[in-house]
Amino acid sequence: MRRILFIVLTLLSTLLPGLAHAWWQAEWSYRKPVTIDGGPQAGAIGSDAGRVPVLVRLHTGNFKFEGVSETGADLRFVAADDKTVLNHQIEQFDPLLGMALIWVDVPNVSAGTPQKLWMYYGNPKAPASGNGQRSFDPDYTLVYHFAEAAVPPRDTTAYGNNGQTAAVPVEGTVIGKGAQLGSGPLMLPATPSLAVQAGGALTFSAWVRPDQLGARQAIYARRDGAGEFVVGIDQGVPFVQVNGQRSAPGQPIQAGQWSHLAVKAEGESVALYVGGRPTVSLAARMPALNTAGALGADAPAATPAAQGAQAAAAFAPFNGAIDEVRFSKVARADALLLADAVSQGAESRLTVFGADEQQAGKSHFGFILAAMPLDAWVVVGLLGLMMVLSWAIMIGKGRSYGATSRANAAFIEHFREAAGAPLDRLAVSNTVPQEVRADSSLWRLYEVAIDEMRRRHDRGYDLSAVSSATIGAIRAAMDGVMVRETERMSKRMNWLSTTIEGAPYVGLFGTVIGIMLVFVVAAMAGAVDINSVAPGMAAALLCTAAGLGVAIPALFGYNWLASRSDAIGADMAVFVDEFVTRLAEEQGEGRSVPVAVAKRA
Repeated sequence: MRRILFIVLTLLSTLLPGLAHAWWQAEWSYRKPVTIDGGPQAGAIGSDAGRVPVLVRLHTGNFKFEGVSETGADLRFVAADDKTVLNHQIEQFDPLLGMALIWVDVPNVSAGTPQKLWMYYGNPKAPASGNGQRSFDPDYTLVYHFAEAAVPPRDTTAYGNNGQTAAVPVEGTVIGKGAQLGSGPLMLPATPSLAVQAGGALTFSAWVRPDQLGARQAIYARRDGAGEFVVGIDQGVPFVQVNGQRSAPGQPIQAGQWSHLAVKAEGESVALYVGGRPTVSLAARMPALNTAGALGADAPAATPAAQGAQAAAAFAPFNGAIDEVRFSKVARADALLLADAVSQGAESRLTVFGADEQQAGKSHFGFILAAMPLDAWVVVGLLGLMMVLSWAIMIGKGRSYGATSRANAAFIEHFREAAGAPLDRLAVSNTVPQEVRADSSLWRLYEVAIDEMRRRHDRGYDLSAVSSATIGAIRAAMDGVMVRETERMSKRMNWLSTTIEGAPYVGLFGTVIGIMLVFVVAAMAGAVDINSVAPGMAAALLCTAAGLGVAIPALFGYNWLASRSDAIGADMAVFVDEFVTRLAEEQGEGRSVPVAVAKRA
């Protein structure tokens, strides 16, 4: 029974795939699968990175820019369940040039199983929904994309740590636009969200491209009294310096090439990352920093004494370009920094794009399903349960009746072949196969009759002259077995009759409730035109159709099973008569004795 129910449920799941993987919303005409793969053959981030703002880079090689809004306002990113909408921010969207840069807030980037996202587009009425404040988690305290013109850079996060000086824009960076450094420091604000406590945590990351390699170039610097924190490059070798203590030389970077640099401070350690991978580590504690920081040059000291000390060991300005500057108030995971470097590079291995899909217009039945209220779904769900159970019963009964009919046909053939032999020949000789004995109701009738005869023989009865009373008793025993066999065949058939009679009423109940709600909602809204009531009416009538769809197959199945049950019952009644007749002829008191036997007597 369980196997039959499993088969029915499997068939239903194959017939209704749209309910499990429906199109997110019908208003969007197109979607594109985007796979985030951090496995060894793709991003190779080593371990789970957690929540990551992943860069989705669209160009004419992976996206046609057809059917999408000119501003990208209709772009939506939905998780693999086709229900959860992910936050995103559009940094750049230019369909004429065929290029777009979009940051998508992926809740968990895993190094194991790849995960699929859906990028929906093609809805001219959709409002813009991109928001950087929601796309970057609250631990990011500053994010500069440098997508603006010659103005101070704007902070994407909710902290609003916008730049204090204008940035010189530069085109063709690693991610859209960037800023050219070297003419002066790009000052950052001194805000509580950017303040660092003594021994506190910090993560800084940026893409840099040095135009010329020089000595002691400061990429980011911040000073507060005696406290000092500098990230820079010395003859192409990145370094981090804390309170005069500099890290050992690590992996160098090249002039004219973009490199991802990151520094992570936590407790007694400050680590430097190049290309998302750790290169050197410095045993130092972060000083307390509450002053303004500077990008591209050394930060000015706050006091005259500190200015004198700084002049003796000043850092040269960084001559090059910078892009995607980020600050976090926590120490980011190594896997996240590696995911940033991998996904933001020109040839990202973390994101894989699939072929675009177009929604084939929704059918009339699809519109009805979309308009169904909760009460209609409850009714349809109940009818679905009734349908599953009724089909499971019909399939199970059909197989059982078929096996019984085949076994009965095989047994009656053995029984008739043994005509003229003692009636217990089949039981003694064991010529009837075991599978026939297990399925045949006639065998069970035969077996109880033989048992009755053996019990009487054991009590001393003369079975060569069976009385009419004994024959009647044996018939009664066989009739009892026949009644029990009939009851067994009728088991659960009452559920089919209940389904036949009850399913239309259940569907009608859903229709009545649905129509009531349609009129109530139309009255409350003040709209009584056909467009306002037709979808609800159609959804309500679907309940009645569902009820009939459950009842009609159950009716056909019930009639078919009843006819097969009647045929098996008729076979049993005929066999009882045939067995009792042979018993009376061969072993009854009034049987006729052959002439040759009488003469010998």
